[in-house]
Amino acid sequence: MSAPRVTVQTADFDLSAEVAALRAADAAVGAVAAFIGTVRDRNDGLGVSAMELEHYPGMTERAIEAMIDVAMQRFDIRAARVIHRVGPLLPLDQIVMVAVSSGHRGEAFQACEFLMDYLKTQAPFWKKEQTPEGARWVDARVSDDAALARWGIAGGNAEPAP
Repeated sequence: MSAPRVTVQTADFDLSAEVAALRAADAAVGAVAAFIGTVRDRNDGLGVSAMELEHYPGMTERAIEAMIDVAMQRFDIRAARVIHRVGPLLPLDQIVMVAVSSGHRGEAFQACEFLMDYLKTQAPFWKKEQTPEGARWVDARVSDDAALARWGIAGGNAEPAP
């Protein structure tokens, strides 16, 4: 049985263990690129004391699996692993991990960035932040849509500023 490529979970994760599993028994791996996203204590000028992430179970995993399939076709990579946390999180907590193995660093870096750009705009997650002014949902950003567009994928989730 092969290791899962996508996991959505409430528990924290261990980057070292995940990278070791991604590389296990694959002597063709010459590079691993990884990204870890964490909860900041500020966003859009306000303090953030907590964040809660919600998703649609099943649908979220399928959407991320499909994007890993696209990454496997677009880039010369050996494997990819995405872990995304949901539920309540605090500043400094890890939110997301994207790790990609390849024979060479360039492909690993590109595929990792491609997957993260996709996650920021297309994966069905919703974030609510706790601020001194109360709870607020985090809106999609035009800059995130622009990052995805450079890969030839239209995001269209964000509303341009007035």
